[in-house]
Amino acid sequence: MPDPTDWQAALPYLLAALGVGYLLGSIPFGLLITRMAGLGDVRNIGSGNIGATNVLRTGRKGLAALTLVLDALKGTAAVLLARTYGLDYALVAGFGAFIGHLFPVWLGFKGGKGVATYLGVLAALAWQGAAVFAVAWLAVAFITRYSSLAALVAAVCVPVGLYLLGLVQPAQLFVVLSLLVFLKHRANIIRLVQGRESRIGAEG
Repeated sequence: MPDPTDWQAALPYLLAALGVGYLLGSIPFGLLITRMAGLGDVRNIGSGNIGATNVLRTGRKGLAALTLVLDALKGTAAVLLARTYGLDYALVAGFGAFIGHLFPVWLGFKGGKGVATYLGVLAALAWQGAAVFAVAWLAVAFITRYSSLAALVAAVCVPVGLYLLGLVQPAQLFVVLSLLVFLKHRANIIRLVQGRESRIGAEG
């Protein structure tokens, strides 16, 4: 495998890592699982999202949990497959998996909000960052009972934590991924500002 610093030689392999990551990330588990369970198209309920939070609106907690796990694992799998060739390839594959979940070609580039896949990529690249995410998410969720706010605060803490731990390359990647998390949560941010965001455990 070419040295990633030799961009001309490494480019085809980096593109392959990106493509494989994208294909893994673009698997719409939430949609597939709910259809196989006979619940129809999950995009026709709630927020229209394919992620675990919207699957939970079907009333099937087990299916939502399975969606969460699989959406995370596809990010983890992409990173681990590429990591055997080096960190640079793993970073590119992780980015591809995250983009694939957010913008899957099979669904007209309308995917999920990416939190589970973000966490799956993070766990494979830097478990310390996943610990930072978990602590921040749990603390904010416990205090405010807003899942979206917890995810947003955690997404801010992760790149900062990675930088402080000396994990510079993963930190740089997660600056980008965190910005995309904010972009995909813009409707949640508006509802939070307006006081209309649903709290954990609330009806609807």
